[in-house]
Amino acid sequence: MTIADIVQTIEAYAPPTLQESWDNSGWQLAPTDTSDQCSGVMLCLDVTPCVVDEARALGCNLIISHHPLIFRGLRSITGSTPAERAVIDAIRAGIAIYSSHTALDSAPGGVSRELGTLLGLTDMSPLSPSPTGIDGAGLGIIGTAPGGCITREALIDSVKRVYSAPRVRVTAGRQDCNGAIRTIALSSGSGGEFITTAIARGADAYITSDVRYHDFLDHGREILIIDTGHFESEICTKSIFSRIISQKFPNFAVNMATCERNPVEYI
Repeated sequence: MTIADIVQTIEAYAPPTLQESWDNSGWQLAPTDTSDQCSGVMLCLDVTPCVVDEARALGCNLIISHHPLIFRGLRSITGSTPAERAVIDAIRAGIAIYSSHTALDSAPGGVSRELGTLLGLTDMSPLSPSPTGIDGAGLGIIGTAPGGCITREALIDSVKRVYSAPRVRVTAGRQDCNGAIRTIALSSGSGGEFITTAIARGADAYITSDVRYHDFLDHGREILIIDTGHFESEICTKSIFSRIISQKFPNFAVNMATCERNPVEYI
């Protein structure tokens, strides 16, 4: 397989046109010739120096990440930050880097739908449909609880298990539903901006991460908010990338970074 073959497969699943205007999905470090043979691909959430080292040790010349390595821009490349060191190490090792961030989030089979499937939701549709008009594309999802109804406590336990989240932050939720959760919305990553959308669409619970204190304060009695943590809500992207590539190229070497650790510790 060539490097171009792998990237084109990712882009067919998550078209770059789906990314948000503020995002920087796409090539982070492009090879001079994308028709070069791909010796192996490393999949990760974040491109860090340890991920680059792991890719080099396994002979991979392509890294596919969810979070862009270069997001806010680099004023210099001196190795003074982890991102700068990752750029330097990747260039030295001849490793190309491609990121699919909000493009993968908005894809019809994107991150939120993956999480919804793992939670057992049914009748899922985008919470905020994409303006591109691509069927099923959009940020977040809203759907029906497993079996049609689930208790508040059972949903929280299910989220902790599916997300591998040792702790979650939650609100009381609506008191008039007697703890019965029928409609669930969720968004991977930082999805606090869609809390009011979830409420407007009749969701009893909303699962996301990086929720602000005042969002908990303002909306915590209108809807059950479950904040899982950012890392926990997006680490599944490695499995999504792996499935996309392996279904297209069954015999190709696909590696998931094993050195990644949640930068947030729970004590």
